[in-house]
Amino acid sequence: MSTSTLLSSHSLEALTWTWQGHRINYTVKGTGQPILLIHGFGASIGHWRKNIPILAENGYRVYALDLLGFGGSAKPPLEYTLELWCEQIKDFWQVHVDQPAVFVGNSIGGLLSLMMMATYPEITKGGILINCAGGLNHRPDELNLPLRLIMGAFAKLVNSPVTGKFIFNSIRQKHRIRSTLYQVYRDRNAVTDELIDILYQPSCDAGAQQVFASVLTAPPGPSPNDLLPQVQHPLLVLWGTDDPWTPITGAKIYQERANQGQNTQFYPINKAGHCPHDETPTQVNQLILNWLNILEA
Repeated sequence: MSTSTLLSSHSLEALTWTWQGHRINYTVKGTGQPILLIHGFGASIGHWRKNIPILAENGYRVYALDLLGFGGSAKPPLEYTLELWCEQIKDFWQVHVDQPAVFVGNSIGGLLSLMMMATYPEITKGGILINCAGGLNHRPDELNLPLRLIMGAFAKLVNSPVTGKFIFNSIRQKHRIRSTLYQVYRDRNAVTDELIDILYQPSCDAGAQQVFASVLTAPPGPSPNDLLPQVQHPLLVLWGTDDPWTPITGAKIYQERANQGQNTQFYPINKAGHCPHDETPTQVNQLILNWLNILEA
């Protein structure tokens, strides 16, 4: 099943843009104020299939793109960093949007949204962070010594031309993807064959293993603690309470910002994991629309 097929099944048009010589997959739907959706690690436009049509129906022009290295976008052998993707997002905005937009991101996409707001305040109107990641990878000081050594050894194995392909092919098997999703989704019914295809299909592309290895060994990038003081625009922060990857205990900086009246709203999403926009889309879509209505007022 191709990326185009997955998108068309949800009436999302697969469009192509060339960035720095590389094919970028994107979609756009609706008319009105612009919203730009940024997916997380290993995901793609399809992960927003339950959100794009609803936001568009409610009077917004919704853009979503596959980050370079993911989804239907090209997977060239590069050093992948948060800064590279920020450059891609900024250039996409300049070519396709060209007016202040609300940036919406899940996981790594949330951190990228935060970076865009901090670095390019003139192109943003506000941000929506959904279970925002703290970094592209763990910082060494965040791991105890045994785990640090294990992760370091694993990174070497993944990067090795001998073992890297074997490990990647093992990790990307559909039953392993399902097993991983069962860990990070609270509701197993949300882990559908369609969702697994959305994550599996791009892993079959040439270059996918090298992208995986590069991301796994990339620098973590700026932390939310560094970025938040630079963010002046309104923030909506949504967080699945049962997320084992980015636990809600790490959301205190956002909760404190909300409690101090710093133009931030924070909502825990009960009985949801790392991807509440996909797991509990009705609740998340309504919270987003309520917040956007206040922003537009």
